Amino acid sequence: MASRLTEPVLDWYAANARDLPWRSPDATPWAVLVSEIMLQQTPVKRVLPAYQAWMERWPSPKDLAAEPPGEAVRMWGRLGYPRRALRLHEAARVITDEHSGNVPDDHGELLRLPGIGAYTAAAVASFAYGQRHAVLDTNVRRVFARVVSGRQYPPAAPSKAEYRLAESLLPADEATAARWSVAVMELGALVCTASSPDCDRCPVKGSCEWLIGGKPLSDEQRKTQKYEGTDRQCRGRLLGLLRDAPAPVRLENFDIVWPDDAQRARALDGLVADGLVDPLPDGRFALPG
Repeated sequence: MASRLTEPVLDWYAANARDLPWRSPDATPWAVLVSEIMLQQTPVKRVLPAYQAWMERWPSPKDLAAEPPGEAVRMWGRLGYPRRALRLHEAARVITDEHSGNVPDDHGELLRLPGIGAYTAAAVASFAYGQRHAVLDTNVRRVFARVVSGRQYPPAAPSKAEYRLAESLLPADEATAARWSVAVMELGALVCTASSPDCDRCPVKGSCEWLIGGKPLSDEQRKTQKYEGTDRQCRGRLLGLLRDAPAPVRLENFDIVWPDDAQRARALDGLVADGLVDPLPDGRFALPG
């Protein structure tokens, strides 16, 4: 299977890869790390302007570590899941203090950075340092589920079997393996999409078990998460007010952006517990300093 997939996917990627700044030959490991954190659960078109602004302001881990974490939250803007900004700030501090400001190239050391899990460590080691690791994001898992396992969707969480499969499909050469990993990811993002796969454009359609099997529907239902009116939306509104305010905000002023008292209080408590908002002694609230 591996030999039938590798060359067609790599050839397709060479002709169809998007020109993204974190894929540039001169992109630093820090640029790759920032992009990977930002791209978690966030589409590329939303990430691009935020990434470019971030890298202009903080082109190295030392630059970010020198500023308070609240500035990272402020700069994160409306990307969503703002705890990622705090984790990235903490990782920058550790990189600065313990790795002389250089993103480590060792997979184990990457895993020890704050907020860096199995996927991000493998992605940085592969895409920044050209190493051979199984990089399993949602797009890659979906491609493998369809092409190899004949399933419309992979399980909710990666399994040991998926990791074994991904390892077995990796080319032996490190540089080729790293390129293969990003090529499969791009194939999932552009062609083998979740809801509207363009099978006619797929470079491995002749080997796809799901297509050959008649595209059987998955037992798992893919539900779109509700956002309107949720605590997550409320948290975003409260953070947005703090980001835009020239000074710390008084408790009674949060009702400007969210009228439901109980939900607003619950969301604000959650933001404080997550370290995204600092309660000040005078009763006002601010981004973490």
